[in-house]
Amino acid sequence: MYIIVGLGNPGREYQNTRHNIGFDVIDRLAESENIGLTEKKHKAVLGKGLVAGQKCVLAKPVTYMNLSGESVREMIDYFKVDETTGLIVISDDVSLDVGQIRVRKKGSAGGHNGLKNIIAHLGHDQFLRVKMGVGEKPAGWDLADYVLGHFSAEERGLMEEACDRAAEAVRTMIADGADVAMNRFNSKKEA
Repeated sequence: MYIIVGLGNPGREYQNTRHNIGFDVIDRLAESENIGLTEKKHKAVLGKGLVAGQKCVLAKPVTYMNLSGESVREMIDYFKVDETTGLIVISDDVSLDVGQIRVRKKGSAGGHNGLKNIIAHLGHDQFLRVKMGVGEKPAGWDLADYVLGHFSAEERGLMEEACDRAAEAVRTMIADGADVAMNRFNSKKEA
């Protein structure tokens, strides 16, 4: 079984922001795999179904980004999933170009407060992740303002494609393993 967690903030005012791209990927997976996100448990909105032939829980924590680890810890404990192999976290990343994705098997939070909180609650950083490039913040901008901002129309188009690729990367991680997904999806997007 896999727990696939997209990071974001609940509430209409955060929809379609850079920080909520993890939620967007979960929505894309739910739609493509016909999984209803209808349950409210473990401080998250959940849906259960099959992804790449495996039982999965799709989750969007409603704790707000900085407390995402509370929800992840509850789900790990409840579903008895090995967090090093059965947890996939999807998050935004300001160090990657808009539309670029990066599959990782472990790593630091890289300044991302949602990942930082998950690492704190798990006690390690050994979990699978898909990082979604949202672009570097412009000089002089506050990071929080940038990640809580919306994509331009051009960026939104790139992110729609990136969400499809990220959903495919998750399916590949489940079906063929993280190494295969890293080889297939970690190349820089052609301009």
